[in-house]
Amino acid sequence: MEPARWQRRLLPGSMVDGPGAGRSLRDWAVDALVTVVALGLGVLAMHDTWHQHGLALRVVDIVLGVASTVALWDRRRHPVGVAALVIPASAISALAGGAGLVVLFNSAIRCGRRELAWITLASVASLIVYSLIYAANGPDLRDDVLLGLLMFGFAIGWGLFVRVRRDLVDSLRERNARLEEEGRLRADQARAAERERIAREMHDVLAHRISLLSLHAGALEYRPDAPPEEIAATAGVVREAAAEALEELRDVIGVLREGTEGESRPPQPTLADLPALIEESRAAGMRIEADLELPEAGGSIGRTAYRVVQEGLTNARKHAPGVLVRVTVTTSAEALRIEIRNPAPLSPPPAATLPGAGSGLIGLGERVQLANGELSHGWDAGGFALVATLPLDGAP
Repeated sequence: MEPARWQRRLLPGSMVDGPGAGRSLRDWAVDALVTVVALGLGVLAMHDTWHQHGLALRVVDIVLGVASTVALWDRRRHPVGVAALVIPASAISALAGGAGLVVLFNSAIRCGRRELAWITLASVASLIVYSLIYAANGPDLRDDVLLGLLMFGFAIGWGLFVRVRRDLVDSLRERNARLEEEGRLRADQARAAERERIAREMHDVLAHRISLLSLHAGALEYRPDAPPEEIAATAGVVREAAAEALEELRDVIGVLREGTEGESRPPQPTLADLPALIEESRAAGMRIEADLELPEAGGSIGRTAYRVVQEGLTNARKHAPGVLVRVTVTTSAEALRIEIRNPAPLSPPPAATLPGAGSGLIGLGERVQLANGELSHGWDAGGFALVATLPLDGAP
């Protein structure tokens, strides 16, 4: 989630827009504060050593101190380069001492372990050189070194604390971004699965009904000389089939509203509806021999078995109209076996067939697989066969 504008101003630019981003309002304020602190510490140190400077050393001290302080404004992008400039300068310039502490703090935040170790060693060496130049005697030298080491430890420790806190914030942001991306992927997958489910329902329900309409319409087209009574009867069947197709289309569209308050899905077909499906196909002119041994299987198994028979009859009507179709359903203790068989198709008029892309069998295979069953189809010595085996113990 993107932070608000006022939040962006209070966060480091690198946290909002990534590495290399411009300064935010917070960054400008921090840089100004760092400059003031570095100059303040440097002025205090220079005040203690001012009487030991000649005119030339005072000029050198001020020039190196100002240059080191100005260099701090680029410490985010070039922490090692700024350290390479400031640390040698702090060995000579008291005014650069405050910038040296800022460099250590900045290195603890942004540099790797090896770089931080070298910068720390260089700072200690610079401290010793500075103390040798300005300490008046042995105790003063020891005290200056101990005080400097204490301040170095404080700067490094504080910098490491800030670094750990920033790393934690970055990891939480990355985790949140990853979770959001995973959520989007899951939502996309759920939408894709829902589209596939709706597409299967559309095909299973409507393909059967539309094929019946095509069969009757083809009969009207190729029998224009039929008696008026027969034409009227066929037209009535077409009208009824169209009305039923429209009603089933409404039922399928109801799948889209599943879960909406006040909406419920219509009853799904089961094995008990198979005789009606076969009689409906016979009434449309199909030649069907049925041997049905129906168990008491409801739920997804019964619905899947119904769709298998429906798809088999639809394919036979589309690709082999007029050919005898044998539908056999047998039951054992473990499984339900469905076989739909028809011999080689006749040579029907082109307009009597419907185009098919094979998507019905693919979707049917997915249905059977979800029910832990097996589906096979193809040509053998007895013609074309569609065979499905559904385990009865897999029924919910």
